[in-house]
Amino acid sequence: MARYIQVLGTEAACGTSTTNGSNFGKAGLVRLINSGGTARLVTVETSAGVAIGTFTLAGNQEIYVRKGKTDEIFAANAAVLGVSVAFR
Repeated sequence: MARYIQVLGTEAACGTSTTNGSNFGKAGLVRLINSGGTARLVTVETSAGVAIGTFTLAGNQEIYVRKGKTDEIFAANAAVLGVSVAFR
């Protein structure tokens, strides 16, 4: 089955700590890709810096994350890239 996305922003490296997470332009859906070969921890948190949850993104893999518009994402390494998207 074909999967289509609409790109809503510019891909950028995720911040690497709670103080520099991104809401990716207040996106509700973010495509993340780990451009490196090492698994990396990804954290989703509120705009107040309270962790909602974490997961490990395997090396050279992608995932789509639904989140609240003001929630932020950061990763353990800047090799994790993100962009705001919508499914079409």
